[in-house]
Amino acid sequence: MKINNFLELRDFQKIIIGNEKIELDEVLLNRVNESFQFLKEFSKNKVIYGVNTGFGPMAQFKISDEDTHQLQYNLIRSHSSGIGNPLPADEVKACMLARMNTLSRGNSGIHVSVVNLLKELINRDITPLIFEHGGVGASGDLVQLAHLALVLIGEGEVFYQGERKSTKEVFATEGLTPIKVEIREGLGLMNGTSVMSGIGVVNAYKANQLVDISLKLSCAINEIVLAYDDHLSEALNQTKLHSGQQKIAERMRTHLSDSQLVRKRADHLYTHFEEQEKVFKEKVQEYYSIRCVPQILGPVLDTLEYTEKVLENEINSANDNPIIDVENQHVYHGGNFHGDYVSLEMDKLKIVVTKLTMLAERQLNYLLNSKINEILPPFVNLGKLGFNFGMQGVQFTATSTTAESQMLSNPMYVHSIPNNNDNQDIVSMGANAAVICRKVIENAFEVLAIEAITIVQAIEFLEYQDKISSSTKELYDEIRKIIPVFSDDMVMYPYLEKVKKYLKTT
Repeated sequence: MKINNFLELRDFQKIIIGNEKIELDEVLLNRVNESFQFLKEFSKNKVIYGVNTGFGPMAQFKISDEDTHQLQYNLIRSHSSGIGNPLPADEVKACMLARMNTLSRGNSGIHVSVVNLLKELINRDITPLIFEHGGVGASGDLVQLAHLALVLIGEGEVFYQGERKSTKEVFATEGLTPIKVEIREGLGLMNGTSVMSGIGVVNAYKANQLVDISLKLSCAINEIVLAYDDHLSEALNQTKLHSGQQKIAERMRTHLSDSQLVRKRADHLYTHFEEQEKVFKEKVQEYYSIRCVPQILGPVLDTLEYTEKVLENEINSANDNPIIDVENQHVYHGGNFHGDYVSLEMDKLKIVVTKLTMLAERQLNYLLNSKINEILPPFVNLGKLGFNFGMQGVQFTATSTTAESQMLSNPMYVHSIPNNNDNQDIVSMGANAAVICRKVIENAFEVLAIEAITIVQAIEFLEYQDKISSSTKELYDEIRKIIPVFSDDMVMYPYLEKVKKYLKTT
């Protein structure tokens, strides 16, 4: 893929998920070089933050010409201070791509060697060691991006061919040359929102998977309970003017189009009232976790689509400081590195993913509780009642995991703590928000895996294999390849992990 200007999220997915190699267009390289050459000339005899001044609260200190290059190295090394778990490889790759794309806009004054080396790291699957903990998301992801910058100057550590190695060793193996600081390569690399944005892009991709899986499982439950289809109808859902709700209902109608199980209300309940019993044998309406799926997943989809728009804007923005304006021959100082946009979206995304998880947990409970579904044995137990346990054990896991996500859904966005001698007096906590959002997403996959196994067991008990929709049958067949029909109790955790892995690759 040749990169010139604007990167869409689907481009990120091709590169991050599909491992597509990238090239840098000549127009892009020229734009970066023009920005560098302009700043080099413009910064002579002028006070430019981060070029010939100290950083943050020490910006009042003038840096002598002979120390300006060392200043950048000092910044990178001193801020390589993260701790905790390393970020996963796909997130780091997304971070590098986001940083490269931002620096390529020609508003950063960095040397062209920076974007060239970032391209090589991405294409060769060399993953810098970046930790989860460190950034507060105000002067961008300073600490995490310092670890990226550390690798670009040939120091620090990387993951390479499955091993954690020194950058120097891997660069020697691959024949790569570290960048040499010219003007502001340290600050240019570190001031920005590329870590929170990169994690956010991966989160958005996985959240899309979750919406699709939740929709499929919700459709399957509608079939299992022989639900009436009017709650999915276009006529009903178009009376509520929310795009997400209407899209979910439409997708569910498509999914269930060839099902032999969902019913028409007119065929069963819209008959002459005097012919009916005083107490109806069949439910007139389904439980909310079955009937209100468009109204519940609709806001999830709407939120996700807006989050994707914000992320796309962010990764295509100049988000460092100062901003180099070649066209107007000026340098502007401001706060484009502040991560509030991404932080807020990560909080919103984790909230709706938690609600999706809660929907799955309630649907699971409906299937497991024979007193409310009245069609399945307790815990969808295909063995001997009282002797075997069915899905009883895994419900505890689903419940506790859902509870954890509910707790984690408290926002980071409003948890600013002033720091940096109060220079950063209000911060975004964007990287923290993105990391916690990722945890909520992982939890959702686990709960949906448990629900999926329960659904195929329920279909087995009811012998609906030949009546479910072709879409549900495809899901049923794939789950059955992983976990066979079981009536005797067995150790479940290996199957849970395998089904979770399958759901994450669909």
